[in-house]
Amino acid sequence: MRETSDSVGQDSAADLEQGFWQKLRDFAKIAGKEVIEKALILLYAAQRPETPLWAKTVIYSALAYFILPTDLIPDFVPVTGYADDLATLVTALGAVAMCITPDVKDMAKQKVNDWFGENDLQPASTDFSREGESIREIPID
Repeated sequence: MRETSDSVGQDSAADLEQGFWQKLRDFAKIAGKEVIEKALILLYAAQRPETPLWAKTVIYSALAYFILPTDLIPDFVPVTGYADDLATLVTALGAVAMCITPDVKDMAKQKVNDWFGENDLQPASTDFSREGESIREIPID
């Protein structure tokens, strides 16, 4: 009985991963770098053998929501279509933060750099010379 349960779980994870990569290929430019990088961080964290089962459950649930064609805000809605997906991914990241290693972040960042180009990920110029304008940047690691 245990083997059947494990193989079903593995099949489900494989199906989810296949759907995940298909959605990324189809919608990477539309969804944007931020959404894609967070999704990749979660996927890579879930693939680590050290990641506990509860965290994998949270991660795969968030990734399943991400790849589902029907969700709170349909993905085809311009600009806001991926807002709910991003919120779900960010919530999952917060819940499993202890499972996110620097290696996982680096792998995701490298994949995003490969897809979008490294120059696109460079921070914008921080020229604060205009009066009354200031940008506060808070790094989230």
